[in-house]
Amino acid sequence: QVQLVESGGGLVQAGGSLRLSCAASGRAFSNYAMGWFRHGPGKERVFVTSISPSGGLTTSADSVKGRFAISRDNAKNTVYLQLNSLEPEDTAVYYCAAGSLYYYTNTNRWDYWGQGTQVTVSS
Repeated sequence: QVQLVESGGGLVQAGGSLRLSCAASGRAFSNYAMGWFRHGPGKERVFVTSISPSGGLTTSADSVKGRFAISRDNAKNTVYLQLNSLEPEDTAVYYCAAGSLYYYTNTNRWDYWGQGTQVTVSS
């Protein structure tokens, strides 16, 4: 079993930045693709961005390209999400996920999930 714990969420004004962290348990962290998803008010949980096990490949939703950046530090069993140029539409609970392949964007293709961390962006 993989346990994931997100942190770093908060309330920021539009245009601001946050850095989210996801700490993972287990020695097999480096074998997992890691991703970030979000669940905004009145919306379903959707893909945001993901990264391959080695960190060499990433992909992201069109809505966040150029603003969000995913990275990982396998030595620390941690994946990060840098949120820049935040918009009110980015308000959501952000979830960290672990799975087999980084390029999956459907939530049901990911195996392990954290509890989420709230990001609120004010106008």
